[in-house]
Order: sequence, then structure tokens, then C-alpha cells
Amino acid sequence: MLNTIIKSVFGSANDRYVKSLRKIVTQINALEPQVQALSDEDLQAQTAKLRDLIDNGAKLDDILPEAFATVREASVRVFGMRHFDVQLIGGIVLHRGEIAEMRTGEGKTLMATLAVYLNALEGKGVHVVTVNDYLARRDAAEMGRLYNWLGLTVGVIVPGMGEETKRDAYNADITYGTNNEFGFDYLRDNMKHERSQMCQRPFNFAIVDEVDSILIDEARTPLIISGPTEDKSELYVALDEVAREIPADWLDIDEKVKRVQLTEDGLEEIEKILLDKGLLATPNLYDVENTQVVHHLDQALVANFARKRDTDYIVKDGKVVIIDEFTGRMMDGRRWSNGLHQAVEAKEGVRIEPENQTMASITFQNYFRMYPKLSGMTGTAATEAAEFWDIYKVGVVEIPTNLPVARIDEEDEFYKNTADKFGAIARAIKEKQEIGQPVLVGTVSIEKSELLSQYLDKEGVTHSVLNARFHEQEARIVAQAGRFGAVTIATNMAGRGTDIQLGGNVEYRIQDELGEMPEGPERDEAVARIRAEVAEEKKRVIAAGGLFVLGTERHESRRIDNQLRGRSGRQGDPGLSRFYLCLEDDLLRIFGPDTLFSKMMKSNLADGEAIGSKWLSKAIETAQKKVEARNYDMRKQVVQYDDVMNDQRKVVYEQRAEIMDSEAVDDVVVDMRHDTINTIVGTACPPGSYPEQWDIAGLKQKVEDIFGLQPPFEEWLEEDQVEPELLEERLRTMTDAMTEEKINSSDPAIWRVVEKDVLLRQLDHHWKEHLATLDALRQVIWMRSIAQKQPINEYKQEAFGLFETMLDTLREEVTKILFRAELRIEPPQPQQLPELPDFLTGHIDPLTGLDNSADGDGSEMRPELFGSLAGSPRAAFGPGGANPDNPFANLDISRNAPCPCGSGNKYKHCHGAVSERQIV
Repeated sequence: MLNTIIKSVFGSANDRYVKSLRKIVTQINALEPQVQALSDEDLQAQTAKLRDLIDNGAKLDDILPEAFATVREASVRVFGMRHFDVQLIGGIVLHRGEIAEMRTGEGKTLMATLAVYLNALEGKGVHVVTVNDYLARRDAAEMGRLYNWLGLTVGVIVPGMGEETKRDAYNADITYGTNNEFGFDYLRDNMKHERSQMCQRPFNFAIVDEVDSILIDEARTPLIISGPTEDKSELYVALDEVAREIPADWLDIDEKVKRVQLTEDGLEEIEKILLDKGLLATPNLYDVENTQVVHHLDQALVANFARKRDTDYIVKDGKVVIIDEFTGRMMDGRRWSNGLHQAVEAKEGVRIEPENQTMASITFQNYFRMYPKLSGMTGTAATEAAEFWDIYKVGVVEIPTNLPVARIDEEDEFYKNTADKFGAIARAIKEKQEIGQPVLVGTVSIEKSELLSQYLDKEGVTHSVLNARFHEQEARIVAQAGRFGAVTIATNMAGRGTDIQLGGNVEYRIQDELGEMPEGPERDEAVARIRAEVAEEKKRVIAAGGLFVLGTERHESRRIDNQLRGRSGRQGDPGLSRFYLCLEDDLLRIFGPDTLFSKMMKSNLADGEAIGSKWLSKAIETAQKKVEARNYDMRKQVVQYDDVMNDQRKVVYEQRAEIMDSEAVDDVVVDMRHDTINTIVGTACPPGSYPEQWDIAGLKQKVEDIFGLQPPFEEWLEEDQVEPELLEERLRTMTDAMTEEKINSSDPAIWRVVEKDVLLRQLDHHWKEHLATLDALRQVIWMRSIAQKQPINEYKQEAFGLFETMLDTLREEVTKILFRAELRIEPPQPQQLPELPDFLTGHIDPLTGLDNSADGDGSEMRPELFGSLAGSPRAAFGPGGANPDNPFANLDISRNAPCPCGSGNKYKHCHGAVSERQIV
């Protein structure tokens, strides 16, 4: 009560902060007449002037008013659009490294140009991160007109680009791209062997569009670059057949976390079945020899009983494609890990792709925390403000709307079952269509959208369906959802990136109706006619009540519901929103309190009868908060585990960068050799032990294995007061002398190149093996909780020990290879830097359905690039151009781009087919 009174008198903390920013807005507005008086040439010269001020020591905050005033006037001259004062406030918030929450339709894209321009003046690069490739291309093209006019360069990062083109894009003042491409490029850069091959430059400033979708929803799973392992297709199929035979009473199914476990009775029975089918190596199900079978059986159970077709995934073109639970879109190229995707493929009877081994990975949390300054914008972030601060240390600022919100948000309507609910929805939509009010219907799954479509067909309602099956038509369907009498069914509306304008979208109508018409008076006349028709239709839609947003179900996240509601009532337009619920909705069925069900059932609702109450809405909100808290815990756990790996990742990547930047690494190699000697002597001759207790035989064997030497240990031991330190010193002297002799007998310059190459390749190889070990460790570490131990603490300890072991092994392997290596002088070959393999990438663009993965089937993986450098020849594969009949050999075509011949295949599978050639 007291807080309410204080807020009413003094305003909230957010209100007071926004009010303080209006002083800066006043300064910007004061400069407007002065800037308006400038000619185009003088206005464009502002960029050079402001850059000179920065070079002379001015801070960005010092030049902010003049820079913002410059961008606003440039926008008027380029776009014919002037930034509102609230957009200036949002620009200041972005520049300060905070999240601007601005309602849909308020102009977030234009607002971002202010902070982007100001920070790009430093010349360190600004990244604008979008949720899909379409938005990256669109915003780079549209906003690029403004930046180019002001003298700044703009690049865009999309899948399939050539390395040179991508480097140019990253070197631009402003770079647009998706979160996935930025993250994968970071991982790929840290797998390359020359600094000149790397694309990205040091991180500076990033603005994340739809920040809640990227930093919250997508942050539940890490980005992973992986390569295939052995084929186990027969095992997946066999265990899928077993899973199908299991009755439900043998299982304990938890729908909340999508986990399926066998009961005690089920374990005994399944053991007999597996023995009969010859799938167990030993009679006991949980013997070590049966670990793999048990693991894949668990995944087969999850695939058959916890993953639903058309809800969690669809089958398209003979492939299982994951559906993003937040956006309802296909996630082409992304696969479930640990054999689950293969289990679903076995269930659906499609081709089973091999499992993959992790070669590099990073979470979005740790990737975006590398930016010295990070900001974002979205229509819904306030409900996740605590997480943004805890994880990313960025605050959320609610930006006021330019015009008051006129949308009416009605109470939820509650029905007894799905049939009653969908019947009521169909009738309500029919009523709205009859009066011409456009309706946007939000569903939570493809299955529900198609079911509702059937109900509307029965009522004779003309409608469009927008879900993962029809993502190609998405932009046009969304753009025209505000037309008179339009009915659009959408599977979630998170991050769609297209405004719904009342009366329809002028630009899309021009494209659709006048696409082939040449420029001229006739086209100008047609464009004027379309604009007039849209303006007239907008008046009719406003008279009908504006856009009606209808939710068929509450989503587990309040943000998604708010995003759906936010599609209505843009820029002061009228609108209406209402949600329809029932007892059979997944949110209430799985997460709702038991009392909710019992009370509703006792009310004896008649068929088709609806009720609504604040108590009901409160119970639903409580259920949503439960799910949000659970999802936050999942994301937090991802971060906790990745933080352990992140510390190690930084060490490895920094070491790689130092190696690549060094002309010679002989000092590192010497240190590795000496550390290896210290380790093997310390192991054979423990501190505080007597010479009689030393393992001299083991020491001799180890020295011979690594160095190929047979030192006279027996003679050394006959000396008085011999110490382990003396053995180490003599071994160091002996190995140093032999190394010096080897270098002098060959070309020292070539030897330095060999040292650097061996060191990089071995570091990559052992880091890859270490990641695989950590993956396996994480899968089983939870079992320590049975012994009342904290799994994350146990993981930290084990991971640290494994990292130390990896470094010891790395030092030993590098020393062994270099000590035994022999240089052969061969005719000079044109220098060619090693090309990265076509890795499989996980966490592919979830919002477009485009396949951003380097190679969807993993068929052309080249793990030998990370193998041991023992000196033996090995096959390497090059990009397209090996075929003498290839007419496109001299063009810079990405191997994964469509072939220019028009076959529809990827370039590498068509005219760019690769051939083998031997390298040493």
C-alpha cells in the first residue's frame, strides 16, 4: 500500500530515470534548427567533424547531443522520418549499455540508428544482432542507406558467405548479422591456423534486437560445432522397436521436463526383453559393458513418450526438424544432442544421421558477455529484468509510448474442454469477420493451429495459417494481417519482425500488384491508387475496432503472451485482446495447482459455458511464474557449467592467439620439454622418497618412449647424494643439446614453422578430446547428488583436474613429436593455408527455418586436420575447382551456396565437387 502511494506521488524508479534523460533530449532538440540549416554536404561532413573530436580526446557522451541531432536530420532527408523524443530517449538508453523496452510499432529499428551511429564513430565496430537472416539483410539494406549517406560503411553476415567477403563485413563500421552467425564465427575463428584467416576483430559494442528472444529463450542451449562419430543406426532401430513394446505402466513420465524413466518392475521386464534380443553384453542391465545400450534406450523412451510430432518437431523432406517452442518455427540444421535426435529419426522411420562429437562450443551468455558494452531492445523485457541483470549486468528501461495506448485487454474466458473453447473461438472470430474487424489468432503449436483451422472451415471463415510449415510466406501473411476482415492464425508471434499495419501494408501490396510494372507515370498512378485504398481501408478497420488479438492458450512465458498482445494497438491505434483457456491446456494441466482443477470441476460448468475471474487469472499467472522460474534455473545451470569451461576456453584461445601472432614459439617448446622432464622425473622419483624407492625402470622406459634416449641412470645413481633435481638437470642438458644439433643440421627457419604448426594442431586435437570428456562428465555428474554432494562443485573439481591432465598430455605429445620428427627437403609447393572442415553447427537460426549449418549431413567432415602430426601423409579436400570441367572454378562461391547452374543442389555437391590430393 505504501509503495503504491509513493509511486503515485514520486513515480517509479523507471519513471524518474526516464525523466532525467529528458534533459539530454532538450539539448538535442535545441540543436535541431542549427542542424536543419546545414546543406546536405555540410550535414554529411558532420561525421568527419565528430570523429576529429573523438581523436582529440572527446568522449562519446560529450558529442551525443550533436551526433543524435545529426542522425535525426539525416533520417528526415533519407527516409522522410523524424525521430520522436521517446526514440531519442531509447537511443540514449542503448548507448549507455541498457535494454530499451519499447512497445511494438514504436520504431525500435529507427531508434537504434542513434546509438549505432554514435558508437560507430570510434571506428572500433558496432554489431547489430538480429533474430534471423531476413531481418539482418533487411535492416542492413534499409538502415544502411542512412549510414552510407553519413559516410559510414555497413556489412552484413549471412550463411554461405566467402571468407574474404565476411572479413570485409566485419571490418565495416557497422555489421548486421544473427546471433548464431556471430557466435559460430567466433568459434570458427578460434579453430583457424593463421591470424589472417580470422574474420572477427576485437569486440566493442553490440545492440541485440529482440533481446529477450536471443539472450533468454535461445540461451537455454549452447552453440556447438561438431563432427560425426561412428554409425549406430542398427542400435537405434532395435531399441526403438523395444521402446514401442513397453506398456505405459512400466514408465514414470514427467511432462514438465520431458523425462521418461523405467519403474522397478519395468526394469526387470526390460532386462529380459533386451537379453532375448541379444542387445546386452552381460545379463545385468547396469553393468559397465551395457552403458551405451541403457543410454540409447533412455533416449528411445523419451522420443516415443515425451516428444510429440507436430508439437516438438515435424518431418519434412525425410528429415526430423525441431520446432522452436517459443516461436513455433522450424530450426533447420539444429539437432538434439546425446542421441535423442537419432532416436526420434528411428521412431519416424527416416534416415538416421550419425551422432556428433563436440569440437567447439559456447553459450550465448558467455559469448555476449565478451562485449565491453552490450545493449538490447524489445517489446517485452520487464518480466525478465532480474535475469538480465544477474547474467549480463544490463538493466531494463521501459520507454514510454509516443501516443497513449488505446488497446483494451479483456479478462480471460475459461471453458471446460478444448472442444467448447475452440467452438467459442470460431464463433467469436466469425462475428468479428462479419463486421470487418481483422483478427490475429495466436496458438502454441502447429497441431492447435491446424485444429482451429478446421473449426473455422466449418464456420465458413476465410483465414490464413502461419506456422512452421509455411514460413516462406510469413512476411506477407503478417504484413496483411491488419486488412479489413482478415483472419490470421499464427503459431506464436515472438520476433516476427514485421509490423501489422491497419488497412494493410502499402509496400507489400505494391510488390505483389505492381512487381512487373516498369517505372513511369502509369506505375506512379497505380502506387497513388494503392496508397489511397490502404488509407481508406485503415479508416474502416479503425471504425470496426482495430486489430483483435485472440490467444487460444496461455504460453508458459508471460513475455510471449505480451508479445502477442503487443501486435495490437500500435502508435495509438485502437485494438482489443482476449485469451481463451480450458482445463485441457498444457499449462494448466501440467503446471496448474491441483486446487484449480478441483474447484473448476466442482463448479459443474455446463457444456459451452464460460467463466472469467481475477482469481482464475491470478492462478494462471502463478503457473506461468513457476515455469519461468524453472526455465531460469535451467539457463542458470547452463551458464554455471559453461563458466567452468569458459575459463579453460579463454586460456586455450588466448594461447592459440599468442602462437599465431608469434614468429617463433621455440621458447614455448623449450618450456614444454622441460616441464615434461620435470613431470616424468617427479612421477618416478616422488619428493621425500629414497632412491631405493624410485621407479628407475619406469623412468627409463618413459624417457625412451618420448625422447628415444637411453641415459646412464645406473651410473648417475651410483654418485653420492643424487637428487631428483640432478636427474632433471642432466636430462634437460642432454635433450637441449640434441635439439640444438637437430635444428642446426636443418634449416632453422623451417624448423620454427614446424614447431608452430605442431603446437597449434596438437592444441586443437587435445582441446577437442577434452571437450568430449567434459560432455561425458556432465552427463553423469548429477549422480554425485545421491551422495549428498553438489554436482556443480564436483564438476568444477573434476574439470580442473581433467584440464591439468590435458595440459600435461599436450606438453608430452608436442615434445615427443618434435623430438622424433625428421625434416625432408622437397620441391617447394605454393603455400596454402589449411581450410576448416565443413562442421555441423548446432543451434541454427531458430527464427527463419534457413539452414545455416556448414554441412547438413556431415558427409564431408575432415577430422584429420586435427589429428596427430606424426609426419605421415594424409588426404585433404579442397573447395570447388578441382573439376577441370567446372565453369565456375574461378568464382568466389561458397561451397554451401546453391550451385549457379540452377540444379538446386549445393555448389559442393554439384560443379564444386571436391577431389582428393595428397599433401605432406
